Amino acid sequence: GQLVQSGGGSVQPGGSLRLSCAASGLQYDSYSVIWFRQSPGKEREGVSCISTTDGSTWYSDSVKGRFTVSRDVAKTTVYLQMNSLTPEDTDIYYCTTVDSYRNDRCSAYSASRERGWYDYWGQGTQVTVSS
Repeated sequence: GQLVQSGGGSVQPGGSLRLSCAASGLQYDSYSVIWFRQSPGKEREGVSCISTTDGSTWYSDSVKGRFTVSRDVAKTTVYLQMNSLTPEDTDIYYCTTVDSYRNDRCSAYSASRERGWYDYWGQGTQVTVSS
């Protein structure tokens, strides 16, 4: 199985971008998708989560009200719509999954675990916000 990310790029402050995370061949059908961001030398930050099981979502305080996570009808692609971007949002964004047995609803807990707790990882996509 794999996660393939798309989207991202460069935008001016106040602009918008949308990231996509397409899942295929996963070993489970019910899972949560968590978005992280991290750059070399920086600590990983959990940004958002969506459960494909019950649709529950979670956002970090730093993006709440600006970012929206959603999924397509087939539940195989998750989107992260990022609005009102600031230079502080500049980072490499990753999506990852965890099965619903270990994480049945999205919460801060979903984005707080060590890297090995998550199963599949996207390749990462750069988001740059600069004037």
